[in-house]
Amino acid sequence: MRLIVAVAAALIMLGGLSGARAQQITGAGSTFVYPILSKWSASYEQVSGARINYQSIGSGGGIAQIKAGTVTFGATDKPLAPDELAGAGLGQFPLIIGGIVPVVNLADIKPGDLHFTGPLLADIYLGKIKKWNDPAIKAVNPDLALPAADITVVHRSDGSGTTFNWVNYLSKVSTEWKTKVGEGTSVAWPVGVGGKGNEGVAQYVSRIKASIGYVEYAYVLQNKMNYAAVQNRAGKFIAPTAESFQAAASGAEWAKAPDFNLVMTDAAGAESYPITATVFILMYKKPKNAADAKAALDFFRWALDSGQAQAAELDYVPMPKDVVELIEKYWAAEFGR
Repeated sequence: MRLIVAVAAALIMLGGLSGARAQQITGAGSTFVYPILSKWSASYEQVSGARINYQSIGSGGGIAQIKAGTVTFGATDKPLAPDELAGAGLGQFPLIIGGIVPVVNLADIKPGDLHFTGPLLADIYLGKIKKWNDPAIKAVNPDLALPAADITVVHRSDGSGTTFNWVNYLSKVSTEWKTKVGEGTSVAWPVGVGGKGNEGVAQYVSRIKASIGYVEYAYVLQNKMNYAAVQNRAGKFIAPTAESFQAAASGAEWAKAPDFNLVMTDAAGAESYPITATVFILMYKKPKNAADAKAALDFFRWALDSGQAQAAELDYVPMPKDVVELIEKYWAAEFGR
């Protein structure tokens, strides 16, 4: 009898441990962050037992779900303004830095050989430039054999922080874009076809010949896509790399940005990639489930400390140490952690 009781007690204890190991942390939003978040999640489960259940639905969806209280955290590539955060009872902090990259489906042109200026990208997305051998494209690519093919423009169909950074950049470099289209997580696109998520845009561009789209750089690497270099404020054509993202991030003044409300597009610096972006995490300052919120912050603390090598493998840029210190102070002040 004692043996049976002991065995039963052991089984109950093991069941409790199994339940602890299987703790679910729910999040939703940015497709930009999905590649590295997936990698981090797998590694973190091995060391902690906690599982990250993340829905890659776009920044707009992530903002909506965290405001609805259906997830523990939201992820967005568009930072929310302090008044919007305060109204929703949310806090916000940056997690990782990467780049938004123009990608094309053009034969016989190597990755990085095609060059774009910001105004040129704006005119393509406005529908003003319709063919690849347009004189405006040839003017900045005199040595390339560009086809006389119609350009198929691909954009996001969902609410997207990737879109926000893309059109925020276009608004900074093109008065016509700013006036006619503007910026936001979704806009009224003048031309083109829409794909859902970075995944959808990558799939469309990979399938449609003579197309152009924009995706986060990790998707360029994963799908072996043909990317273009973009001219920065210093007049240099810069390829997307961890180094060029870091150059853009180096001048970011996070300490002066309330609730980390900072956008890095069109950054100064000779080596800066001009469409560099940040992923932000949204969480409630006074969550309904304190245990889940603590578990989520434990995961993000691990990611900022132990997940940096994995981030570099996908050409994301880790947050600098001084910014991580600012984030930890913010957690203590706003989340009590």
